Formats: sequence, C-alpha cells, structure tokens
Amino acid sequence: ARFDQLEMEALRNTCETLRNKLGSGIVILASAFEDKVNFVAMATKDAVERKIHCGNIIREAAKAAGGGGGGRPDMAQAGGKDVEKINEALSCALEAVKSQLK
Repeated sequence: ARFDQLEMEALRNTCETLRNKLGSGIVILASAFEDKVNFVAMATKDAVERKIHCGNIIREAAKAAGGGGGGRPDMAQAGGKDVEKINEALSCALEAVKSQLK
C-alpha cells in the first residue's frame, strides 16, 4: 500500500502495526516523502517459514524506483529516488512475493 508523507520511522511503525493485526502474511508499504521514496516490508513468522524474504522483496521494489536497500527475512527497508515509480515498485514487490511462494 502507499502512505505518502510518512518518514521512514512512521512508515516502519505503520507497517509493524499492520503486520501485527494481520496474523499471517506480508505487509509492504511505500511513501513519497520530501521528493524521495521510502519502502518497508514486514512478514509474519509463518510467512518467513514459507521462505518469504523481505530483504529480497524490498530490494526489487527499490530498484524499480531508482534506489536500493535490503534487510532480514522478516523485515526490510529501502529508499528510492523516483517518486513517479512508486506504483510500479509496489507491483514489482508483489511479483517478488509471488515468485517466492512458488
């Protein structure tokens, strides 16, 4: 999902809140903030056990927005430069999730 005007800490907190309410799954958030893009991904424990790796997912999203980043299987964050590519980046993240679940 996209939550514009959230700096990284607020985006991370929002992602964590949503993951905790989710029960099972992955939350991937993006925000345009001060002409930059922030990305955060978090997965529940059972998703990680199914071989989900947030670091790899967020890396693909960030690449699409002209940035980079990474992290652990259960949590990752990244930045990008091209705000216009946020929706494309989120689509790339979704494709990365699908490829990991195969």
